[in-house]
Amino acid sequence: MGIAGDIVIIVVAALLGGTIAHKMKQPLLLGYIVAGILLGPHFAGASISDVHDIELLSEIGVALLLFALGLEFSLDELRPVRTIALVGTPVQMLLTMAYGFGIGRWIGWETIPSIWLGALISLSSTMVILKTLMNQGWLGTLSSRVMIGMLIVQDLAIAPLIILLPLLGNPRAGLPLLGLAALKAAAFLGIMIVLGTRLLPRVLRTIAAWHSPELFLLCITSMGLGVGYATYLLGLSFAFGAFVAGMVLSESDYGYHALSDITPLRDLFGLLFFTSVGMLLDPRFLMAHYGEVAVVVVLVSLGKGVIFAVLSRCFGYGNVIPLAVGLGLFQVGEFSFVLARVGLETSALDKNAYSLLLTATIITMVLTPLVSRMTAPLYALRKRWFKREPLQTMNLPEGDLREHVVIAGGGRVGSHVAHVLEALHLPFVVIEMDYRAVEHAKKAGLPVIYGDASQLPVLEAAQVEKASLVLITVPAIVVAQTVVDRVRQLNPRVEMVARAPDVQQMKVLYDRGVSMVVQPEWEAGLEIVRQTLVHLGISVTEIQRYTDRVRKELYAPIYDAREDYRTLALLDGAKGLFELTWVAVPPGSSLVGRTIGELGIRTRTGASVVGVIREGKFHPGPQAEYRFAEADMVAAIGQEGQRRAFRAMVLGEDAPAQLRTALVTDVVST
Repeated sequence: MGIAGDIVIIVVAALLGGTIAHKMKQPLLLGYIVAGILLGPHFAGASISDVHDIELLSEIGVALLLFALGLEFSLDELRPVRTIALVGTPVQMLLTMAYGFGIGRWIGWETIPSIWLGALISLSSTMVILKTLMNQGWLGTLSSRVMIGMLIVQDLAIAPLIILLPLLGNPRAGLPLLGLAALKAAAFLGIMIVLGTRLLPRVLRTIAAWHSPELFLLCITSMGLGVGYATYLLGLSFAFGAFVAGMVLSESDYGYHALSDITPLRDLFGLLFFTSVGMLLDPRFLMAHYGEVAVVVVLVSLGKGVIFAVLSRCFGYGNVIPLAVGLGLFQVGEFSFVLARVGLETSALDKNAYSLLLTATIITMVLTPLVSRMTAPLYALRKRWFKREPLQTMNLPEGDLREHVVIAGGGRVGSHVAHVLEALHLPFVVIEMDYRAVEHAKKAGLPVIYGDASQLPVLEAAQVEKASLVLITVPAIVVAQTVVDRVRQLNPRVEMVARAPDVQQMKVLYDRGVSMVVQPEWEAGLEIVRQTLVHLGISVTEIQRYTDRVRKELYAPIYDAREDYRTLALLDGAKGLFELTWVAVPPGSSLVGRTIGELGIRTRTGASVVGVIREGKFHPGPQAEYRFAEADMVAAIGQEGQRRAFRAMVLGEDAPAQLRTALVTDVVST
């Protein structure tokens, strides 16, 4: 069957490998890599007919992974880490190149191969890091943003490296090519900004209007891979083009829809990538040169880890971030395979050096999930041995906090809650890692901690162990889950309220012990339904019964467990039965020139007049002697039938329907 049979074998083997890895509580990608080793030509012979074809297909997996990352990515997320990404990454690459050159010379390589070694190890693996962050629940944290920002800049550096490294013998010849590559990159970004923000969303909107899931999936896949291929034709990175396409589409109305549709395809081709990586490993070479391989792996891992950690610290990142970045980005990346192949084809690297670099790269990739998982225990050990560095805090009250509210996330929702608590003079503290939001909170005088709420030191600084309530307002479900787990470590009994984008994720948070989960989109939809039913003339009591029933079903866990919440819901429902009606007194109305007492409004209709607006001035709670005038705006409260009787009294039984529609406005209290 050719390549079709190869794919079937790979998928089945990856399923078995992934299942075993899952049972052993290891990342699935390790199972995929082991499956690739067993299927590769160096281990079992001819299990796969053409490994190179699988490698080519795996490049689609890299592109789709970055395309999906772009779909859930925003430039706003890179702003807090733009300095280390744009300035720190070139510095890191230069330092790593110098370090790799030193390793090459130390193990006896010539000058040119040593330079290639430095260039190859300067890159880290975007594919492995993203999968590791997803599996470990770190995606969305500040440390993950630092890593992703640096990886993106590394991917941009691939094109100049491919141009310059083969021309090491004649550097001047490479400068024009490098300048041309820079112009191509600038032109591509300009075209994507102009056309991508205008043309691609329109195409998506048109396809989505046809209500064909197949065409929509084909459309977004074509956009991601098509833009990536266009960048490849320009001499740039295929994966980088796919990432830019995803980032542009993320700003459209269909970004989340596209992400949900592309995710299964991304995971399938990602499986091919990790399996193809395993196929490249030659166990016989590893056994014959295990000492040399071990030296290179240890030196590269330690050196790169230290460089990344020190750079993160130099750029102002503290606490767990330098450790997380160092333990996350120590490996050699997948694009080093491409560079190594170019070095082999240009005779800059011999077969022995190529095999050594290939083997060391794969081993560092395999070690990444295991080493990255050591971040939390190593940081805890470090806290025991060394004094913890101070966190940046603003407006925190003197002394210990106690029975306070911790707000994890100081965005729009978090800041609104903080202002309400401040107005009620209730103690609270906000945790936020976006420095702009921190500055806003600081100017408003709110107590705020600048840090990542998913990190234990930050939660300890907020004194979560003494808090009465934790509000998790961050929208990312993975981050919310991590915060819940960290809070539970410090305070197992504290009540938590979180937000979730859908019902399934609400259940996940409830299973983790969250007391109350709110779904903002669902609440907005319910309010739209309420307003629609009001507009259609449905009885207010019927609307209230419907919304109460739906809300009770959604919030069943807290509704059943908390007596005070049931009481609050009953009060809210009772309030809906006594809504406010405003009626303008028309010319010739029976109210003109007469007082409230003379009319006997309460006796005749059951409604109570609670306010009148006359000539722009509001008169609250008018007494029985208040005399109505033409054009008065009268507010009355009561049940639906009472308010209807009051309207009929003001407008007259024979008032035209058009006049009633024009003069009556129901204001639904919320």
